[in-house]
Amino acid sequence: MDTITLQRIEKLHPSVREDVKEIIKECDLALTGKAKVRITQGLRSFEEQEKLYAIGRITSGKKVTNAKAGQSIHNYGLAVDICMMIGGKAASWDTVKDWDNDQIADWYECVKIFARHGWDWGGNWKTFKDLPHFEKKSILTKKGLVKTSWRTLLKMPRDNNGYIIF
Repeated sequence: MDTITLQRIEKLHPSVREDVKEIIKECDLALTGKAKVRITQGLRSFEEQEKLYAIGRITSGKKVTNAKAGQSIHNYGLAVDICMMIGGKAASWDTVKDWDNDQIADWYECVKIFARHGWDWGGNWKTFKDLPHFEKKSILTKKGLVKTSWRTLLKMPRDNNGYIIF
């Protein structure tokens, strides 16, 4: 696991950090070729979200999100975007390449691992598919399973570090 990925994991919500470390470790073990997983985005501030939402609306470019500030699971540290680092140097978002020649696209090997850990994949969305995106929508707490949505998260109390208290 590279240092950039580790730094991004450390900013995620504390309740998912160890899970994400395990997922990335499993992905990297499954990918026996030159591709390894890098987290390209984790926790995103409301300000960063507003800037992304403005692309294709207020500023030039193709729309990259339909989520305003507070409407992205990234805003709560419960989502990650990934890419494949090829040979430790070049980033790739190629979802069909099989760098380890095991007859399964490396991207989909990771999709399966995230799913086993209870993460939803943006590639399964009906509209505005987001292939690099994975999010944890249910958190097991002392009170039981909490299904999270941005509407729920937006109303929840936060700790001194700004993380949602489950």
